[in-house]
Order: sequence, then C-alpha cells, then structure tokens
Amino acid sequence: MNRYPVWKYVLIGVALLLGALYALPNFFGESPAVQVSPAKTSAKMDAGLQSRVDEALRAANIAVLASSMEPNTLKLRFANTDLQLKAKDAVQRAVNPNPVEPAYVVALNLVSSSPSWLSSLNASPMYLGLDLRGGVHFMLQVDMPAALTQRAEGLAGDLRTQLRDQNVRHGGIARAGEAIELRVRDAAQLQAVERIMADRFSDLVVQTQASGSETVLTLRLKPEAARRVQEQALKQNITTLHNRINELGVAEPVIQQQGLDRIVVQLPGVQDTAKAKDILGRTATLEVRMVDESTEARSAELGSGPVPFGSEKFNERNGQPLVVKKQVILTGENLTDAQPGFDNQTQEPVVNLTLDGKGARIFRDVTRDNVGKRMAILLFEKGRGEIVTAPVIRTEIGGGRVQISGRMTTVEANDVALLLRAGSLAAPMEIIEERTIGPSLGAENIAKGFNSVTWGFVAVAVFMCVYYLLFGVFSSVALGVNLLLLVAILSMLQATLTLPGMAAMALVLGMAIDANVLINERVREELRNGASPQAAIHAGYDRAWATILDSNVTTLIAGLALLAFGSGPVRGFAVVHCIGIVTSMFSAVFFSRGLVNLWYGRQKKLKTVSIGTVWRPQGASAGRELTDE
Repeated sequence: MNRYPVWKYVLIGVALLLGALYALPNFFGESPAVQVSPAKTSAKMDAGLQSRVDEALRAANIAVLASSMEPNTLKLRFANTDLQLKAKDAVQRAVNPNPVEPAYVVALNLVSSSPSWLSSLNASPMYLGLDLRGGVHFMLQVDMPAALTQRAEGLAGDLRTQLRDQNVRHGGIARAGEAIELRVRDAAQLQAVERIMADRFSDLVVQTQASGSETVLTLRLKPEAARRVQEQALKQNITTLHNRINELGVAEPVIQQQGLDRIVVQLPGVQDTAKAKDILGRTATLEVRMVDESTEARSAELGSGPVPFGSEKFNERNGQPLVVKKQVILTGENLTDAQPGFDNQTQEPVVNLTLDGKGARIFRDVTRDNVGKRMAILLFEKGRGEIVTAPVIRTEIGGGRVQISGRMTTVEANDVALLLRAGSLAAPMEIIEERTIGPSLGAENIAKGFNSVTWGFVAVAVFMCVYYLLFGVFSSVALGVNLLLLVAILSMLQATLTLPGMAAMALVLGMAIDANVLINERVREELRNGASPQAAIHAGYDRAWATILDSNVTTLIAGLALLAFGSGPVRGFAVVHCIGIVTSMFSAVFFSRGLVNLWYGRQKKLKTVSIGTVWRPQGASAGRELTDE
C-alpha cells in the first residue's frame, strides 16, 4: 500500500544529485579579478596578449590564482583585493603603452571561484543583483532636442531627394534647428512643393512667408509627430543599450525607462566605473561617404596643404591618411543586419551588410552616378573615425547587400558585425547620476538575507519536529530538499538573485511547509476516524493532494502575473516565488512520501505512527488515545 517502485527512488536520487551538483558552485563565492577586453575592434585577444600580461605580472612579483582566455576577454583571478589593484596597474602599463589611446580596457571585476570540474559541467553560480553583488548604477538623460534635430536633418535630406526625383526646382533647403527652411521662386514651384508635402510629408506643418522675390516655407514637425519621435528615440536607445551590453557580455544588466526622457542602467558585478562607461559607450557607428579626389585633398593627405572646405581627413587601417567629404550618404540606421563572413574570391574575412529599402535605393543611385570613383566606409568608435575600406566603385550595386573588407581578422570581422548589429543611438545621452555600490555592502545584504532564510528554516523545522515528531522530521528534510532544488534551478537557469528574491525564498519556505501540514493533519484525521496507520498514511497523502494542488496553482497564477507585468525588484521576487512553488510540490508530496514509505511502508504489522498527539472525540470506543511512538 505505501511502497514506491524502484524507479521512483531512482528519480529522487537523480534529482538530489543534480540539485546538489548545480547548487554547489554558489558556496565557493567569488574572487577578485582583473578583466582585459578590447577597447576597439582592431585590438587582438590572442596568446601574445596573454604572454605580455604574464610577463608583466611576473616582473611585478604578483601571483595569479588562475587565468582564462575567452573569445573577447582575458580574466585573471587573484587571492585578495590588494593584489587585484596592483595587478591592474601592471597590466594597464603592459597592454596600453600609449595611455592617450588605449587599445584595451583593464577593469576590476569579480569571478566565480568554482573548481574547473564544476565549470566543465556548466555548473555556475546564480547571478547576483546589484543589491547583493555590488556594481554600478547610472541614470542617463536622453537629449530629446537632439533627437528632433536629427529627425529634421533626415527629413531635409528626404525632401531634397524627392524634389530632385520630381524635377522640382527650388532656391535651396536649409535646416534651422528643429525646423527646415525651403525657398521657392514662383507660384508653380510653390504648388509643386505643396503637392509633394501633402503626399509624402504629412507629419510636417508648413508656414509660408514672403522674403523679397522668394517665398520661404518653414517646415516643422506636428506636435503628435514630435512626440512620436521622442518616444521612438527613447525606445530605440533602450533597445540599443540592451543589444550592446548583452552582446558584450555583462551578466544580467537592468535597463529601464524612468520618466519621459531618462534611462536607468544597472550593471551588477562591475566594480570599475570606467569599465561600465566603456561598455555603455562602446559602439560602432557606420557612415558611408565619398572620397574627395580633388587636388587640394591630395595635398592635404600628403601634409602639404589644408583640408578642403566640406571635407575631413581620417586614417585608414594601414595608417595612411585619406580625405573624405563631410556629406554622409548612408548611416548605420539604414542597416537591417550585419554578419561576418568570407570573401568568395580572396577568402578574407569580411562583414556582409544588409540595407533597408531606403538605404538600398540610395546606395544604388550613388553607385550608379559615381562609377570609377572611390567610396569610403567609416567606422566611428568613441568619437574617433577610422576608414575600414575605400574601394573604387566598378558598377552599380543594387539589392541592398554591401560587403565590408579591408585587412580584417576573423575576430575583428565578428566584432564589427556584432557592434553594427547592436544599432546606433537615436539621440545622444548624458550620464546625470553615477553611483557605485561596493561589494562590502552587497556582502552585508547577502549575510542578512542568508540569516533570514536560515533562521526561518530553523524555526519552521523546530516547530514541525516538536509538533509532528517523526513526521515533522520528514517534513523538515523535505523542506531542506525544496531549498536545495530551488537554488539549483536558479543556478541552472542563471537567474539573477536580488534581495527581494531572498525574501521570496524565505516566503517559499513557509508556503512549502504548508503542504506537509495539510498532509500530516489529514493523516491525523484518518487516525482519529479509526483507520489503521497504513491506511491513514495512504489516505492522508492521496486526499490532501487535491487541496495542495489547488492552493499552489492559484498562488502560481498570482506569481505569473507578477512575473508578466512586474519589473525590477517585483520581477526578481516573482521568479523565485514561481520556481519555489514548483519545487515545493515535488519535495512536499513526492519526496516526503518517499521518506514515509521507506520508513513505514515495509512494516506489515504497523500499530502506531509518530505524528504527535491524535485526540479522539469523547465517546469513542478507545476514549482519548495517543497514536505517537
């Protein structure tokens, strides 16, 4: 009656083994580390870099506990923070001989101290939130006027293109802040412009004013259109930050909108503010321009003359200067995808770009009109522009597919594609608030949260053991298994544990024990009604299951609602809450009954069970009877 088949005990054993294995990394803690990552796409992460770092640390007599080379990061682990700080200075001097233009970012960090055999099994500790691990907090102010100005610049370019395509002459188009000024000379031009405005530019409001022999049309965005531009700019900036930070490897960042024009960014585990700023600012912006092939431009490249008006000088990847025109033909906003690849003929690493419909049309027209001339593809990173390639246009290029090549390595091609996919900011942002939460405060929060969970567990276990005796012991063991499985699943999912999450963990303990209370009281009720101990155990578990399922499902629905509609601390609470409900149903019912069956199930002539005092009603045949051992 109360016996489990062998496969159920095997299932329990496997669950306990996996739970212990994946929960174990959380007990090793984290070690101070120095992290080296490329500051620009041309910086190489290879064995040569690691050799330079090792030699610098040996020269400084600094012992390294462990080092690991990842695709875009070199991590060095040390015994204490003193060695960490000394190592950072030594590594900084070794990898960045020119501090003005650093090729690498050297930052302080914290890495897991788990042994290698656990890491080989993909067993990693939970991510800890900003309130537990420490890290950096930024509040960014989005420059909304700049977003409107950029939109006006784009509309001016589109208007200029439309007028040219429609063969409509005009007296010039100029941008005045967030407005666009268009000059026309006669009524026919005015009518043609008004027709184009009504058909293609419905978001603009037109104000007409006479200026001598000309008519000046002042074009401004309608209030609702300006509001849409601002909202879209904020959303695009948030999406771009997500893409950049996620793809650059920061674990579990928090990026949220605050108000109408502010964004909050939290980077847990990053103790170096400079590193955090670098992550936020590390972006690649693509621009396509025509090369200035005038005589004055050639003289400027040789250093024998000034840069012509309307042009700029940049360096190619080989260090050679090249003068390009300031007029931007295409930007990264016209990109829909960027993927690394190899050239079919030379087998060199390249980046394959896919343009949107507008970008494909512009690129086709430009290449058709400039056959035989050079086109420069520039990559801007942290305000510095670099010419990736400047090929000669051999023929018209349609279809919206463009290839970037130019002495890139495979790693560089991957990095360039990654950063271009991340997108560009729709509007500039400024850091208006900067806060660093040290690991000491995080450690204090962890200690408080751990103490709350520990003492909550101990209090519940003591009560259960005193009130239900041996069944209380079984319930307490099941509660411990629930906590073990909860930690293991959070680690396997690489979820982020925050202080509200630890509060949810303490709450789950109380909810989990509630199922065992229902079971124990149901067993007592069956004993009170005169059932045999074996029959009482069987009926207690079977009949309590429906009640336990109903209560947990309703609670799970509320937790899923918090998970779906909540954010920040509420979401962190909901994740632990929902997972804890699932694990409690396994431990409180399945595992707990396994222990009871193992202890009592094989006793054929069971007369009593240790479940505390069972009070029979007055007038019963046995009177008031105890059924505890």
